[in-house]
Amino acid sequence: MQNYEIKIDKDGLWYYNGAHMFRKEILNVFFQNLKMDECGKYLIELGGDCCYLDVEDTAFVVAAVYKTKLPGSGLEHIDILLNDDSREKLDVNFLQAGPDNVLYCQVKEGKFTARFSRKSYYQLAEFIEQSENGASYFINLNGEKYFINSDQAL
Repeated sequence: MQNYEIKIDKDGLWYYNGAHMFRKEILNVFFQNLKMDECGKYLIELGGDCCYLDVEDTAFVVAAVYKTKLPGSGLEHIDILLNDDSREKLDVNFLQAGPDNVLYCQVKEGKFTARFSRKSYYQLAEFIEQSENGASYFINLNGEKYFINSDQAL
């Protein structure tokens, strides 16, 4: 196994040789240049240089969830705030429950998977309903049910 200098833990915190990286301007540059190779490994490509990352789970973490209405239409949607301080509309078609019932979604136009933090999981849980037979879970949004893909219960 390779020894990577930059690590992202499961909570989305960045480390360089074990020291917590917290300067937003540096992290923003890294997020803007974050890519995945053909094997699914995270890397930063910057100015001709390439640096692979040791990512415990996902590079992107959902920090907060907001249910809002679109102006004029009254249609509801769910926005998410990511650990790179960007906010985007949650694609409710691609919610997935993983091991230990951790929720995941697709972000950045489907290029990356994001893990829901414990806080954002509980925020989203306010909108999750259980099917009548108890076998599945879904989000009811604008009269449509969006099921959470899972092999296990939430």
